[in-house]
Order: sequence, then structure tokens, then C-alpha cells
Amino acid sequence: MRIAIPVDENNIKTSVCVSFGRAPYFLIYDTNTDKSVFLENKAATSPGGAGIKAAQAVVDSNARVLLTPRCGENAANVILEGGVKIFKTAFPSAKENIEAFIAGKLSLLDEIHSGYHKNGSN
Repeated sequence: MRIAIPVDENNIKTSVCVSFGRAPYFLIYDTNTDKSVFLENKAATSPGGAGIKAAQAVVDSNARVLLTPRCGENAANVILEGGVKIFKTAFPSAKENIEAFIAGKLSLLDEIHSGYHKNGSN
């Protein structure tokens, strides 16, 4: 299974980015191979619609799970319609959250916010 996480840097010890749509990178971790790939989030500098564009990138990566601290409504709709489940991160680092997810210790993200439309902080 492939897991996506918005991250601040392109290394496994990086911290989870608090902004899904504006994260610099997405870590894509494959639980079958224990390999990680980092995708540059081209939507991060987009003047608008960053969350939706980032969500489509996650769906296109063939991830089945997204681990994130928060997610806007429009992005969440794209992610969920793409068959990706959204779980809430509980730890500062991507690695800790991957381990917690595999151990069944993360919960589904049930607080989807309305987004930060038109102000560049989505």
C-alpha cells in the first residue's frame, strides 16, 4: 500500500507539513517495499486552488492513504473521490506517523475545514 504525507523536506526524518496544499513535498511511502519517493508539490506556489491541485497529485500517485494534520473541504472531496482514506497525523515526523499508521494507532481525519480560499494559505 502507498501512503502519502505532506512534508517540509525531502528526507524520511522530515517533519509533517501543517499545510496540506502548500506543503513543499509529498512523501510517498510503499509499505510493501519499504521504499520512499518524494514528489515536489507543484501546487505549493499556485496563486489559488493549491489544495485541489495537491489533492489530485496525491490521487495520481496511487496512494491509498493520506496522513495529514488537516485538510480543506475541496481537497478532501478530491482525495476521497479518488479512493484515498485520510488519517490524522499524531506525531511531528513523517516516519513516526508511518509507524503509527502501520501499527493501527492513527484515526481517520474527521475534522475537515472549509479551506482558506483566496488568501494564499490553503
